[in-house]
Amino acid sequence: MDTLVDDLSQRLAQRIRLERDGRGWSLADLAERSGVSKATISKIERAEVSPTAVVLVRLAGAFDLTLAGLMLRAEGQGERLSRAATQPVWRDPESGYLRRQVFSRPDHPVELVRVELPPKQAVTLPASSYAHIRQLVWVLSGSLVITEGGTRYPLAAGDCLGFGPPAETTFANESNAPCTYVVALARS
Repeated sequence: MDTLVDDLSQRLAQRIRLERDGRGWSLADLAERSGVSKATISKIERAEVSPTAVVLVRLAGAFDLTLAGLMLRAEGQGERLSRAATQPVWRDPESGYLRRQVFSRPDHPVELVRVELPPKQAVTLPASSYAHIRQLVWVLSGSLVITEGGTRYPLAAGDCLGFGPPAETTFANESNAPCTYVVALARS
């Protein structure tokens, strides 16, 4: 799994540079549009650091992409069959959040992502990360508290939550045990 994580970090670094270069933006331009410092962007593009989920969302938003859209571009074209051994895996260096892209294709409207959120960890994503997508979360094991636009939803294993209009959303594992959940996304 570490090889897949390292490979995806390299591909993310390359994709961010390609997205920036393709728009003719300098590091300063991307920093201004994303709220991420030039130094951080430079280190990410050189694959010296792995960006957090929050930083990736900010960068994706600056490119007018969702986090899923940026990850999909970094992961490349997929096949219709998604084998577990080749599914891209990425770890958020800040929270330890582990994201496995179970299924995604540019020509398919649905994506599946499996997330493992360690105990006592939380990730907050801005409303911009939910533009142009509809999503739901299905908890497989453990418990998860989703706070969407100020409304708190405690979820246990088996529970499923469909998201409303784009709003800042926090995924929190307030328990002492890991939480695993599936995110299903549909692009609109």
